[in-house]
Amino acid sequence: MSPISILNVSSSRFSLTGFPGLEVHYLWISIPFSSIYAMVFLGNCMVLHVIRTEPSLHQPMFYLLAMLGLTDLCMGLSTMYTVLGVLWGIIHEISLDSCIAQSYFIHGLSFVESSVLLAMAFDRYIAICNPLRYSSILTNDKIMKIAVAILCRSSLLIPPVIIRLKFLNYCRPHILSHSFCLHQDLIRMACSDIRFNSIYGLALVISNLLLDAVLILISYIMILYAVLAIASREERIKSLQTCVSHICAVSVFYIPIIGLTMVHRFGKHLSPLVHVLMGNIYILFPPLMNPIIYSIKTQQIRRRVFKGRGNLLLSRVA
Repeated sequence: MSPISILNVSSSRFSLTGFPGLEVHYLWISIPFSSIYAMVFLGNCMVLHVIRTEPSLHQPMFYLLAMLGLTDLCMGLSTMYTVLGVLWGIIHEISLDSCIAQSYFIHGLSFVESSVLLAMAFDRYIAICNPLRYSSILTNDKIMKIAVAILCRSSLLIPPVIIRLKFLNYCRPHILSHSFCLHQDLIRMACSDIRFNSIYGLALVISNLLLDAVLILISYIMILYAVLAIASREERIKSLQTCVSHICAVSVFYIPIIGLTMVHRFGKHLSPLVHVLMGNIYILFPPLMNPIIYSIKTQQIRRRVFKGRGNLLLSRVA
């Protein structure tokens, strides 16, 4: 490709899609979306603050939860500008470079979250199936190595497919399907050879999201097998209750992904509004729900939050 054509492609701009047919109601639609983003930031910051300030939570399980909260916080930051910008009428287009950067962060953070959920499943497996060796297996040093491995796996495998987006020729209408950028959206508008992006992208999904889901499922089969071997019914219930939060987090992450995939694959006849709605659920549902799930289901965090609220009320009375 000549330098001139590269320059032309690089200066391309893409139209962001909000909610088709509801443009006159964008101001009203922006209110719940602004509230959701506020809840995402406040909820995840609260979880991170509680874990940082409460010494009793300085344990492997909560370090992994902090990684999950930080990932959700970054996911919210990566899409807030374009999603709210479209609803507020601030922006209508995005440059190719910004679009590529945003797609890198969205897909990279999705892989990070999937990897963290897998690490949390391993944590639950060790805690239930091998409790006596839990503290010796999952040391702080091991958690640090797991965190580095997750970051390397999620950040170093994506650049080849993302960087290639820079050099594709986009001759089809530059209209994105969502108010944020996704890799599959960009290659849909390309007229260049996209076989590498399609094959490599599929390989990434299989080796990350699908593999993680299978390993999480296997870990819970082994956990269930170990729990059923416990003689006491109360102990069985107690052991399973420690997994409820993680099972909910896995569900709120994978169900939107499956739904968005099904809509893109089989829902071409559906209204564009359905595609936009599923895209926003995929982006916002996990970061919104995870702090709520862990605040309600995790006794240590719930107790610390209520303690903080009580101290705040007492300070105001005083």
